Amino acid sequence: MPLARSAPIALLAIASLAACSPAGAEGLQPYTIVGDAIPVSLTGTNGDATRGRALIVERSSTCILCHSGPFPEQAFQGDLAPNLAGSGNRWSEGQLRLRLVDAAHLNPATIMPSYYRVDGLSRVGNAWRGKPILSAEQIEDIVAYLVTLRD
Repeated sequence: MPLARSAPIALLAIASLAACSPAGAEGLQPYTIVGDAIPVSLTGTNGDATRGRALIVERSSTCILCHSGPFPEQAFQGDLAPNLAGSGNRWSEGQLRLRLVDAAHLNPATIMPSYYRVDGLSRVGNAWRGKPILSAEQIEDIVAYLVTLRD
């Protein structure tokens, strides 16, 4: 194949590979940290508390591997981190959002994952490199639920 005809094919192959690459920080919604909080929703809207509760109790989000809370249907809950009961009294919506987005911003030694950060992390599995653990919508859903926990 002549070189002139192979160049467009090579460019197409490179573009295809780039389209399949994991989304990096450019795929994350921008946010601003103010003090110890992210006061503005990542999505511009309120999350859904029912979906947030479901995310917390399903083990794929990892919340109840470390946290316990008002989840009677879950027999085995974590005890490495604060109980989530009363979260809405202890922290504001913005404080909860920052703790989910990037807990290490508040405590560099925390064992809590940064659920919505992709850069500057170590010990990240290949499947998760360049991708946040939770989407902006999932973060907002969990925040919406946690602020309802007043007792």
